[in-house]
Amino acid sequence: MIDMQGGMFSSKTDMWETPQDLFDRLNQEFHFDLDVCATKENTKCPRFFSPQDDGLKQVWFGCCWMNPPYGKTIGQWVQKAYEFAADRGGTVVCLLPARTDTKWWHDYCMKAAEIRFVSGRLKFGNSNNSAPFPSVIVIFRSYDSKMKVKSYESVLRKLN
Repeated sequence: MIDMQGGMFSSKTDMWETPQDLFDRLNQEFHFDLDVCATKENTKCPRFFSPQDDGLKQVWFGCCWMNPPYGKTIGQWVQKAYEFAADRGGTVVCLLPARTDTKWWHDYCMKAAEIRFVSGRLKFGNSNNSAPFPSVIVIFRSYDSKMKVKSYESVLRKLN
């Protein structure tokens, strides 16, 4: 959990509660079925996987919301989101730190259907301070990536 007495911007936590207004806007667009990594206190959906459930080991379904722990396991969460969309046809909307220099970013996010950079710095939870890092919304959808491939192929054909 986030220590609102000063631990939010330290390494005391790797969990950052999604700003409610950001989630509400995305939920209006996507209509989420499942929050894949949450706690009872910070979940944004009626159905969620807690740390005790270990969402990395669960079967995901429907349209998923994902604001993963931002620590060492973030690459595993992003990989699972990518694979769920690619292999099972699901949709996962991810709130992530914009870490464009990482392996997980290049292995998975660069293959995403859509990347939306967040303007400015988000305020997570009930914090008075903005996050010390930029954020991004990464959307994995299987049909979008197939449409991109078709679009690129048709562009290439026109160029040749």
